[in-house]
Amino acid sequence: TDFILSAEIIVIALGTVTASVFLKQVLVVSLIAIGVTIFVYGLVAGIVKLDDVGLHLLLKKGQGFFKQLQRRLGQIILNLAPYLMRGLTIVGTAAMFLVGGSIIRHGIPALHHLNEYAFEISSHISANNTLLTNLITILFDGMLGVLVGALAVVIFIFFQKSISKKNLNPRPLNK
Repeated sequence: TDFILSAEIIVIALGTVTASVFLKQVLVVSLIAIGVTIFVYGLVAGIVKLDDVGLHLLLKKGQGFFKQLQRRLGQIILNLAPYLMRGLTIVGTAAMFLVGGSIIRHGIPALHHLNEYAFEISSHISANNTLLTNLITILFDGMLGVLVGALAVVIFIFFQKSISKKNLNPRPLNK
């Protein structure tokens, strides 16, 4: 998920400087890539080590108020870490579908125009159209991301099965 989202951020960054000179494109995309890498993987490293921090705090020795507070905080961190991981899995997957769908929508003119058409229709339906139009775009991107993701899984399974069949039934060597 982290890799895909990082790649998507790079694609979005490149899209913002497409009309610029090549050197500016390289500099902007490189700086964003470095920044995103440090931030995303630093954050991931911190989350992965969260249970270690909780355990370290839980094992603190001593009877003082500060030591008891550290142990209590360690216990809270250890209790919440599994829920955080589960939540991040769900949010990360949803984000991947939404951002991926958005990139695909922007890259295929027909889909982009279809979304604009839905956007225009929704603006006529509701007087307060901002929420509705944004919701339509989010749902469109999410569905598109899920459909393309499902298609990618089907293609992957097809090739995986075709490769395994070839390995089970090797063709005889011609002499």
